[in-house]
Amino acid sequence: MIIRRAFYHWQFIAAGVLPLWLLVGSSIFGSGGWAVLGIFFGAVLIGLGLLLVALVIYARKEVRATRSVSYTDVGVLAFWHALIIAIPFSTDAAGWLSVLVIIGGLFVFWFAIWELFDAARRRMREMVDLVEQTARGQSAPAGPQHPLPHQTPHQQTRPQQTRPAPNSGRNGTPEIIVIEEKRDRS
Repeated sequence: MIIRRAFYHWQFIAAGVLPLWLLVGSSIFGSGGWAVLGIFFGAVLIGLGLLLVALVIYARKEVRATRSVSYTDVGVLAFWHALIIAIPFSTDAAGWLSVLVIIGGLFVFWFAIWELFDAARRRMREMVDLVEQTARGQSAPAGPQHPLPHQTPHQQTRPQQTRPAPNSGRNGTPEIIVIEEKRDRS
Protein backbone atom coordinates (compact mmCIF):
# COMPACT_ATOMS: atom_id res chain seq x y z
CA MET A 1 0.00 0.00 0.00
CA ILE A 2 2.93 2.34 0.67
CA ILE A 3 4.23 1.93 -2.90
CA ARG A 4 0.77 2.54 -4.34
CA ARG A 5 0.37 5.73 -2.29
CA ALA A 6 3.87 6.86 -3.20
CA PHE A 7 3.09 6.49 -6.91
CA TYR A 8 -0.18 8.36 -6.39
CA HIS A 9 1.77 11.40 -5.22
CA TRP A 10 4.77 10.80 -7.49
CA GLN A 11 2.74 10.88 -10.71
CA PHE A 12 1.97 14.58 -10.22
CA ILE A 13 5.51 15.42 -9.12
CA ALA A 14 6.91 13.48 -12.09
CA ALA A 15 5.10 15.75 -14.55
CA GLY A 16 7.56 18.49 -13.59
CA VAL A 17 10.63 16.57 -12.38
CA LEU A 18 11.12 14.14 -15.27
CA PRO A 19 11.11 16.78 -18.04
CA LEU A 20 13.55 18.81 -15.95
CA TRP A 21 15.72 15.69 -15.58
CA LEU A 22 15.77 15.30 -19.36
CA LEU A 23 17.15 18.82 -19.76
CA VAL A 24 19.67 18.66 -16.93
CA GLY A 25 20.74 15.07 -17.61
CA SER A 26 21.28 15.59 -21.32
CA SER A 27 23.37 18.69 -20.58
CA ILE A 28 25.47 16.86 -17.98
CA PHE A 29 26.06 13.67 -19.98
CA GLY A 30 27.42 15.37 -23.07
CA SER A 31 24.65 16.10 -25.55
CA GLY A 32 25.31 18.90 -28.03
CA GLY A 33 23.53 22.22 -28.09
CA TRP A 34 21.11 21.25 -30.86
CA ALA A 35 20.32 17.98 -29.12
CA VAL A 36 19.50 19.84 -25.90
CA LEU A 37 17.22 22.16 -27.88
CA GLY A 38 15.41 19.15 -29.35
CA ILE A 39 15.19 17.55 -25.91
CA PHE A 40 13.68 20.78 -24.58
CA PHE A 41 10.71 20.53 -26.95
CA GLY A 42 10.41 16.80 -26.27
CA ALA A 43 10.53 17.42 -22.52
CA VAL A 44 7.64 19.88 -22.75
CA LEU A 45 5.54 17.32 -24.62
CA ILE A 46 6.51 14.55 -22.18
CA GLY A 47 5.58 16.79 -19.25
CA LEU A 48 2.15 17.44 -20.75
CA GLY A 49 1.72 13.72 -21.42
CA LEU A 50 2.70 12.84 -17.85
CA LEU A 51 0.21 15.37 -16.50
CA LEU A 52 -2.57 14.11 -18.78
CA VAL A 53 -2.01 10.50 -17.72
CA ALA A 54 -1.93 11.53 -14.04
CA LEU A 55 -5.25 13.35 -14.42
CA VAL A 56 -6.89 10.39 -16.19
CA ILE A 57 -5.72 8.07 -13.41
CA TYR A 58 -6.93 10.58 -10.80
CA ALA A 59 -10.37 10.63 -12.46
CA ARG A 60 -11.13 7.13 -11.14
CA LYS A 61 -13.22 7.20 -7.98
CA GLU A 62 -11.35 4.40 -6.21
CA VAL A 63 -8.03 6.19 -6.80
CA ARG A 64 -9.38 9.40 -5.25
CA ALA A 65 -11.04 7.53 -2.37
CA THR A 66 -8.00 5.47 -1.38
CA ARG A 67 -5.43 8.07 -2.48
CA SER A 68 -3.45 5.26 -4.09
CA VAL A 69 -3.11 3.82 -7.59
CA SER A 70 -3.54 0.15 -8.48
CA TYR A 71 -0.61 -2.25 -8.73
CA THR A 72 -0.97 -2.37 -12.52
CA ASP A 73 -0.74 1.43 -12.57
CA VAL A 74 2.44 1.18 -10.51
CA GLY A 75 4.00 -1.28 -12.94
CA VAL A 76 3.03 0.63 -16.08
CA LEU A 77 4.07 4.01 -14.68
CA ALA A 78 7.36 2.63 -13.31
CA PHE A 79 8.28 1.21 -16.73
CA TRP A 80 7.44 4.46 -18.53
CA HIS A 81 9.26 6.61 -15.98
CA ALA A 82 12.32 4.32 -16.14
CA LEU A 83 12.44 4.80 -19.92
CA ILE A 84 12.27 8.58 -19.49
CA ILE A 85 15.00 8.53 -16.84
CA ALA A 86 17.27 6.40 -19.08
CA ILE A 87 17.29 8.82 -22.04
CA PRO A 88 20.08 11.17 -20.85
CA PHE A 89 22.35 8.29 -19.74
CA SER A 90 22.82 6.80 -23.19
CA THR A 91 23.40 9.31 -25.95
CA ASP A 92 24.00 6.52 -28.49
CA ALA A 93 20.58 4.91 -27.98
CA ALA A 94 18.68 8.11 -27.23
CA GLY A 95 16.84 7.93 -30.56
CA TRP A 96 15.53 4.43 -29.89
CA LEU A 97 14.74 5.27 -26.30
CA SER A 98 12.83 8.34 -27.44
CA VAL A 99 10.72 6.18 -29.74
CA LEU A 100 10.12 3.73 -26.88
CA VAL A 101 9.12 6.61 -24.58
CA ILE A 102 6.58 7.84 -27.15
CA ILE A 103 5.16 4.35 -27.73
CA GLY A 104 5.14 3.72 -23.98
CA GLY A 105 3.39 7.04 -23.36
CA LEU A 106 0.66 6.19 -25.86
CA PHE A 107 0.27 2.76 -24.26
CA VAL A 108 0.08 4.22 -20.74
CA PHE A 109 -2.47 6.83 -21.85
CA TRP A 110 -4.80 4.27 -23.46
CA PHE A 111 -4.29 1.89 -20.55
CA ALA A 112 -5.40 4.64 -18.13
CA ILE A 113 -8.42 5.42 -20.33
CA TRP A 114 -9.33 1.72 -20.42
CA GLU A 115 -9.09 1.48 -16.61
CA LEU A 116 -11.25 4.59 -16.24
CA PHE A 117 -13.99 3.14 -18.47
CA ASP A 118 -13.71 -0.25 -16.78
CA ALA A 119 -14.16 1.30 -13.34
CA ALA A 120 -17.12 3.36 -14.59
CA ARG A 121 -18.67 0.25 -16.16
CA ARG A 122 -18.35 -1.70 -12.89
CA ARG A 123 -19.92 1.13 -10.88
CA MET A 124 -22.76 1.46 -13.39
CA ARG A 125 -23.37 -2.30 -13.31
CA GLU A 126 -23.59 -2.19 -9.50
CA MET A 127 -26.11 0.65 -9.72
CA VAL A 128 -28.24 -1.18 -12.28
CA ASP A 129 -28.23 -4.30 -10.09
CA LEU A 130 -29.33 -2.21 -7.10
CA VAL A 131 -32.16 -0.62 -9.09
CA GLU A 132 -33.30 -4.03 -10.35
CA GLN A 133 -33.30 -5.46 -6.81
CA THR A 134 -35.31 -2.50 -5.57
CA ALA A 135 -37.79 -2.82 -8.45
CA ARG A 136 -38.36 -6.51 -7.62
CA GLY A 137 -39.18 -5.54 -4.06
CA GLN A 138 -36.05 -6.97 -2.54
CA SER A 139 -34.22 -4.93 0.02
CA ALA A 140 -30.92 -3.35 -0.89
CA PRO A 141 -27.81 -5.34 -0.05
CA ALA A 142 -27.00 -4.81 3.58
CA GLY A 143 -23.85 -2.79 3.99
CA PRO A 144 -22.41 -1.47 7.20
CA GLN A 145 -25.14 0.37 9.05
CA HIS A 146 -24.09 3.55 10.79
CA PRO A 147 -26.64 4.97 13.21
CA LEU A 148 -27.31 8.63 13.12
CA PRO A 149 -25.69 10.39 16.08
CA HIS A 150 -28.91 11.99 17.34
CA GLN A 151 -30.92 8.73 17.46
CA THR A 152 -31.10 6.42 20.43
CA PRO A 153 -30.78 2.66 19.78
CA HIS A 154 -34.55 2.03 20.03
CA GLN A 155 -35.19 4.74 17.39
CA GLN A 156 -32.84 3.19 14.85
CA THR A 157 -34.45 1.14 12.11
CA ARG A 158 -33.07 -1.85 10.34
CA PRO A 159 -33.67 -2.43 6.60
CA GLN A 160 -36.21 -5.18 7.43
CA GLN A 161 -38.32 -2.93 9.69
CA THR A 162 -40.78 -0.41 8.39
CA ARG A 163 -42.45 2.38 10.26
CA PRO A 164 -45.68 4.13 9.34
CA ALA A 165 -45.32 7.72 8.26
CA PRO A 166 -45.95 10.14 11.12
CA ASN A 167 -49.15 12.16 11.02
CA SER A 168 -49.03 15.90 11.14
CA GLY A 169 -51.17 15.98 14.30
CA ARG A 170 -54.54 15.74 12.55
CA ASN A 171 -56.44 12.80 11.19
CA GLY A 172 -54.57 12.29 7.96
CA THR A 173 -55.49 15.61 6.38
CA PRO A 174 -52.54 17.63 5.26
CA GLU A 175 -52.28 21.26 6.19
CA ILE A 176 -52.74 23.74 3.40
CA ILE A 177 -51.77 27.34 3.80
CA VAL A 178 -53.13 29.85 1.32
CA ILE A 179 -51.57 33.28 1.14
CA GLU A 180 -53.40 35.91 -0.83
CA GLU A 181 -51.51 38.92 -1.99
CA LYS A 182 -53.26 42.25 -2.40
CA ARG A 183 -51.65 45.08 -4.24
CA ASP A 184 -52.42 48.73 -3.88
CA ARG A 185 -53.01 50.38 -7.21
CA SER A 186 -52.05 53.90 -6.60
